[in-house]
This record gives sequence, structure tokens and C-alpha cells, in this order.
Amino acid sequence: MKVVLLSVGKTDHPLLSQIIEDYRKKVNHYIPFEMRMVPDPKNRRSLSEKEQKAEEAQLLLKVLHPSDHVVLLDEKGKQYRSTEFARYLEKKSHSVSRQLVFLVGGPYGFAPEIYERATEMISLSKMTFTHQMVRLVFTEQLYRAMTIIHHEPYHHA
Repeated sequence: MKVVLLSVGKTDHPLLSQIIEDYRKKVNHYIPFEMRMVPDPKNRRSLSEKEQKAEEAQLLLKVLHPSDHVVLLDEKGKQYRSTEFARYLEKKSHSVSRQLVFLVGGPYGFAPEIYERATEMISLSKMTFTHQMVRLVFTEQLYRAMTIIHHEPYHHA
């Protein structure tokens, strides 16, 4: 199984980018992990919220494969403790044959067609984060889960 973090827009802050990249490399020690990005829609400032979500949806759907197991990172999703997320990933490694794709939407969330395409939703917190921070929190939690699965000392319960 390969884990993919697919997001709308890029990480602009250089320090965040470096930290995210450090965690990405650490995760790849355990499991194939790739971060992909679709660009923000052109002229997004002139688009309504609905139009922007629709354009983002089209960009996301173009890069998803029919066999992908899609998980939305969404405020309405299920919340996990770090140890529970590790167990979740361990179970998925036995049931997902190809790619486990976690989606980060744009500033207004996801269009209805993305919710329809998704298999499930996970919430990283009840709080709202910037999309750049979501990438950081997710990659750190993915690394933490890998160390939990492999009984390594990074995570202290």
C-alpha cells in the first residue's frame, strides 16, 4: 500500500515546507508516501465559493484513480488518538491494495462530488487549521503512527 497526501494549493511558507519534507522522508523509511498537489483554480478570487469548490473538485478527480481508497481530511470526520490512527493505518495496509489517498481541500472544503467519491472522512482536530498546517500535522501524525506500529520510542503515551 502506498499513502498519498493530495492537496489543493502549495505550501508557501519555506520553514513549514522544510519541516513537512523532513517528515515525508522519515515516513518513507517505513512506507511509500507521496505528497501531490493540484494548483489553486485560476482567477479563484473572482469565483464564488461554489464555483471554486467545483473547480477544485474537477482538478482532484482528474488525478484520482478508480482503485484509490479516498479519505477526506474534513472537520466532520472521525477523530482518532495517535495510537488509534496507527491501528487504523495498520488495518488499511491489509485491506487497501494500491493507494490510500488522503485529501486536503481548498479554503471552503469539498464539493459534493468529492464527498461522493470518498470512502471515509477523518478530522485532525475540532479546531480549524490553515491548509499548510494540515499538511504538517498530517505528515507528523503519519510518522508518529509508523513509529507506534514499529514499537519505536518517538511516541510516548
